Formats: sequence, C-alpha cells, structure tokens
Amino acid sequence: MRIEILFPEFCNLFGDMYNMKYLKMCLPDAEFIETALDEVPTFVEEDVNLIYLGPMTENTQEKVINRLLPYKQRIEELIDKNVVFLFTGNAVEVLGKYIENEDGTKIDGLGIFDVYSKRDMMHRHNSYLIGKYEDIEMVGFKSQFTMMYGNNSDSYFIEVEKGIGINKDSKLEGIKKNNFIGTYIIGPILILNPLFTKKLIEMMGEKPKIALETDTMAAYEARLKELRRL
Repeated sequence: MRIEILFPEFCNLFGDMYNMKYLKMCLPDAEFIETALDEVPTFVEEDVNLIYLGPMTENTQEKVINRLLPYKQRIEELIDKNVVFLFTGNAVEVLGKYIENEDGTKIDGLGIFDVYSKRDMMHRHNSYLIGKYEDIEMVGFKSQFTMMYGNNSDSYFIEVEKGIGINKDSKLEGIKKNNFIGTYIIGPILILNPLFTKKLIEMMGEKPKIALETDTMAAYEARLKELRRL
C-alpha cells in the first residue's frame, strides 16, 4: 500500500494535513511518500494506491498547476484506471479549465474536468455542510474565496442537505469521477467522517478498519446531531 502526499510543504492549510496523519494511524503498514514541489511525483513512473493534495494559497495554485501540467495525461490515465485521489479544499480547482480573478484575467488549469472557478478575495465564504455520499451521511466545513461553476450533475461527490454545493446556487458538492474525489470540505474530512474514511480505505483495496473508531464515531454522531439543529 503506497500513498503519495503531494507538496505538503505548501498544500497544508486548515489543518488538512491531519487527513494523512489520521490515515497513517489507520494504515500503519502503508508507505507514505511526501513529494516536494520541486520533485517529480512518484505517480508519474510508479504505482500508488492514493494520491492526496490539500488546500493551498492562491499563489501556490499557479505553481501547482505548472508543476502538474506535464503529467496531465498520466493523471487522466490514473483516474481512468480507478486509482484513488483525494483533493481537499481548493486543490480540485487546479484540474478545472481555469481560475478567474476578480479583474477577469484567467489562470489556465489542467482542463481535466469541465468546470471553472471564480475568485472573490474580498469575501470569504464560511459554512457547514450535511449531505450524502452514496449511503453515507457526510458532515464538513467550508472556508473559501472561490466558487466553482459548470455542470457536475453526472460527476458530483455529495448531494447536499444543508449548505452549498460547488457554488451558492448548487446542491451538488465536489467532483467524483471513478475513484477521484475532489471536495471543498475541510476539517479534516477523514477525521470528521469515519464512515467515509472506511469507504476510502476499501476503495484502495484494504480492509476497511479505522483508528480510534469508538471515539471518532461518537464525535461524528454528536457533530451530525449538532449541525442538524443549526
């Protein structure tokens, strides 16, 4: 079992690196590869079971796009082969068509998904989310300067019950294609959602067992109950 964490020295906002710290507890025998921004990703030449990219600053998004662009075809190939990806926060935006600034200028993305994002740096959106991924009730939080646009009706991750989807007019959150999952949820998502963590581990081909299951499930159930009251 090999898990590649892309650019952790930069893509680590909102405490989301704890997604991987928790996954290490769940998979103590797995190999975790931390790839720096100036290094060639392991997935380019070798097989990995999960590729993780966390939230980043807007300036870093441009650097990440430039770094991953030479490997666009390889990323598409791995998505088609059902390799598991987890991109959290604004990481998924680098795989869209473009990111638009307030002045109308655009930063080209990798163009793997037929979506685009718009920045509004003077207005941060903060909200909580309750929704469903397959038969799993999901909870999470959002804190973002961008919204995503495009039709994700055939490729969404979560159907939202409370909160917003990829933008304020949408109830379909994130992008899911095969085993690629891109979501704006931060928190970190794996600690907040132990049932989803089990599912993710199962998608990687491992027995779905999680660390601290009694505690994480109790916290999840309490959080779900609390958010429903809000």
